[in-house]
Amino acid sequence: MADQTLLIADKLLARLPYADIGQYKVHDTELKGFLVVVGKRTKTFAAEGAFWRDGAREFAARKKIGEVGEMTSREARSKAKDILAAIARGERPGERQKIKPGATTLRTAWERYRDGHLIRKGRSAKTIEGYRDHIERLFADWLDAPLARLGRQPKLVADRHDKISEENGPYMANGAMRTLRAVYNHARKTNTDLPPMNPVAAIDWNPEERRNTGMGGADMAPWFAELTALTNPIRREFHLMTLLSGSRPTALKNVRIEHIDFRSRLLHIRKPKGGAKKAFATPLSRPMIRCLLRTMRAARILHPDQAEFWLFPADSDSGHMVEHKEDRDVLSKWGNDLRQSYRTLAQAAGVSELDVHLLMNHSLPGVNAGYITRDSLLRNHLRKQQERISKVIIDGAKGKTDGRALAWLQQAKVDVLPVLPEDGLKTAA
Repeated sequence: MADQTLLIADKLLARLPYADIGQYKVHDTELKGFLVVVGKRTKTFAAEGAFWRDGAREFAARKKIGEVGEMTSREARSKAKDILAAIARGERPGERQKIKPGATTLRTAWERYRDGHLIRKGRSAKTIEGYRDHIERLFADWLDAPLARLGRQPKLVADRHDKISEENGPYMANGAMRTLRAVYNHARKTNTDLPPMNPVAAIDWNPEERRNTGMGGADMAPWFAELTALTNPIRREFHLMTLLSGSRPTALKNVRIEHIDFRSRLLHIRKPKGGAKKAFATPLSRPMIRCLLRTMRAARILHPDQAEFWLFPADSDSGHMVEHKEDRDVLSKWGNDLRQSYRTLAQAAGVSELDVHLLMNHSLPGVNAGYITRDSLLRNHLRKQQERISKVIIDGAKGKTDGRALAWLQQAKVDVLPVLPEDGLKTAA
């Protein structure tokens, strides 16, 4: 029998014939979505409607209300209104019952990734905070939804990428999707029921250009003039050390006094990007040593208590510098600008690509490079290369300046290090 549209009432239901084959539906003329499904032996009240969530139509949702004869049409109609209202709010019928305790939601997947991967592998607090911001701010409305829903509906992820790109910018959108991709892949290791295709594969990535903010030799003199004008000597030396070492600012801010080995002329970076397993030592050139000594002298005056432990102390909860950013009108280049500058100036100094990778603690390219023992090169070859890079940098201060930069850079040599031979280091008593 064909489907019908009638005013559902008890008297009508009593007269409805059972289906000869299969089943047919009787839709109510007053309440859209309220119906009776008539089979060969049963007549069942039900409610159905289009199920929409996050702007996407998922399916036609139907929920059984009860059997005709066990409840009146008025009672069934009242329950149908509640079910249809829930569907309109985006609540999938029966979903709460289907989500078992401990089921993988985005929230639980993120917490497992945070604790089992990021923290266990020693990722920095800044890195973890960046991931947390992506998940808990940009995907806040998904936190308690089943992660499998994103796997089944990758269009939701593609639409969200477009939305974040428009509201927060293309770089933020790409970064958030990399975080979501990592969390989903990690969750699949322990939940094989998740759809195998990562939903982030559905997005069209925003184009990204490598930031080109490094300085060349011609930019050194004006930058040194800006640097010399900084009134805080510790911050001034911090920026210079960032440039001379090519270090990431976060790693440099966490250097402790015990990490400096003047006898071997090495600076140990215990927790660089990638965690403690990426720890390395960078050779110290003579300008770098002067920079360290000037820093320690100023630190003992300005922050005597913190200076016992930290190379770049400050009045902060941690005891060391926390914020390294400067007003661009005061200092035009700082932070990773200086790391890029180090890379550029190393090229100008004629230092090989492989040596630059070693000095900057980059992963070595190629299979054969993996057999190079970095420590065996530190005290001789890499130190000479570091000296060459430092010379190019310090020579840049000899440009059109008023002489204050040179006076400052020579200060430690005159007052603290009367002897600095080419083949060794002798400090004043």
